[in-house]
Amino acid sequence: MRMEKSPALNLNNVSKTYGDICAVQDIDLWLTSGECIALVGHNGAGKSTLIKIMLGLVKPTSGRVRVLNSDPSDNAFNPLRRHIGFLPEQVLFQKTLTGRETLSFYARLKGLPGENLDALLQRVDLLEAADRRVGTYSKGMRQRLGIAQALIGKPKLLVLDEPTSGLDPIARQNIYKIIDEEKSAGATVLISSHVLTELDERIDRVAILNSGRMVAEGSIPYLRQNIGMPVQMTVTANPDSCEKIISCTLTNMPVSRLSADKFILRCPSEEKLALMRQILTSNVEIIDIEVIEPTLEQVYNAYSRSDRAGGANE
Repeated sequence: MRMEKSPALNLNNVSKTYGDICAVQDIDLWLTSGECIALVGHNGAGKSTLIKIMLGLVKPTSGRVRVLNSDPSDNAFNPLRRHIGFLPEQVLFQKTLTGRETLSFYARLKGLPGENLDALLQRVDLLEAADRRVGTYSKGMRQRLGIAQALIGKPKLLVLDEPTSGLDPIARQNIYKIIDEEKSAGATVLISSHVLTELDERIDRVAILNSGRMVAEGSIPYLRQNIGMPVQMTVTANPDSCEKIISCTLTNMPVSRLSADKFILRCPSEEKLALMRQILTSNVEIIDIEVIEPTLEQVYNAYSRSDRAGGANE
């Protein structure tokens, strides 16, 4: 029998107000070990406030917060902080310290040894620069150092705010490789990012905030289907085959012709496999079928538009 994992993070009906301003409202969110979720939303949507609540830096006005089965705003939570890795959006370090001294300082803050950090520096490609002062580091190097400090102590919960900011493509790939490794080792990972194109294949679920409210939450395939976003298929065949498919198989479906030997059709996600089966068994020679699913960015835009129109599922 499969046992349910206990949540590493659980928010129940969490709200935070500042005077007349409601920063976040009635948020429900949970994460289990080995799971990666993206927290996305426009500037001012409430992402930073929610992260501060998770870390115990801000106490919610109402609702229940549990991180590693404890309330992060209680003093009793302090010993658990060594099991949390946090990368803030703006990485600021003491410029006169070296990279190695910086990691040693953060290790001691977590009550861990400040020595033997070479493996961690190597992991973010900073070993050769470890004894240089941070003031000489480029933005990308400081970002990688920030990732390294978040990884100190093999955290059970990783909260990463814009983890690839300032990184070149190779460094971005390495950071996501590290995130995958942490997931595989059982860590829970929350990523807050505006670079949605990077996240499609790297997350298990996405939580979409808009004006302090959770307007959607779930896997990308679930959200595509839930809001009715169509799948796009581009079919390539010889002109006669194209005509036969369109006239005999796709009689009730809108089709856009790109050329004599290529056309595009769109269908609901749940009908994709049946439609492909119909095309492939239509007794014509198919050269190619390209299936394009809506991206996370398109899903986010669709829910944001729907919410502004008053039609999002909450």
